[in-house]
Amino acid sequence: MKIPFTVEQFFDVFGTYNTAIWPVQILAYILGIVALALAFRESKLSARILSGILALFWIWMGVFYHIVHFSVINPAAWIFGRFYILQGFLFFLIGTIFGRLTFRFILKPLSIIGGFFILYAMVVYPLLGISLGHSYPRAPMFGVAPCPTTIFTFGILLWAIESVPAFLLVIPLIWSVVGMSAAVNLRVPQDYGLVVAGVFGTVLILVQNRKAKRVAQHL
Repeated sequence: MKIPFTVEQFFDVFGTYNTAIWPVQILAYILGIVALALAFRESKLSARILSGILALFWIWMGVFYHIVHFSVINPAAWIFGRFYILQGFLFFLIGTIFGRLTFRFILKPLSIIGGFFILYAMVVYPLLGISLGHSYPRAPMFGVAPCPTTIFTFGILLWAIESVPAFLLVIPLIWSVVGMSAAVNLRVPQDYGLVVAGVFGTVLILVQNRKAKRVAQHL
């Protein structure tokens, strides 16, 4: 697939975007840490707030990254932005309003894998970027840029203790596959982690959903 912009233009957008929204990046990390703390408190209120944080991340990126900034060099960003906003509203509706998502870290394989995804998104991803020459502000940042935030989202969803509605996985999975083009064509190798998190995370969540359904049928 041919990309309608150069590598330099791509990172220039991040430079403009990060400069324009400063210090939202710091707030994003604070909200990410709050989300993790909430996941250790198994309560409906904590889950609703955590879902609201995910919703805020996705709506923010849809509006301010995709539509306002990325669309300058890529007309498809208008479409991406709308899907990101939709994903944010789904998290808000399903998780915050209806309370259908509950999260808790449990010392089990799924939660541990989710923890690795979260660590990768918040710490390893930006450090890899720096080592590869993608220094701030011309770099994707957690909470305000799509790829690391999508990895974080899959990590949190792997901490769900009830079934995750499959439709909540569609847009993040599609973006994970789209992210492969960034990894290959735009020389952003840290985005290979996005593909792993998206595909592997989706499979694990769907398998867990099926197990939960079987258990419920036998009760």
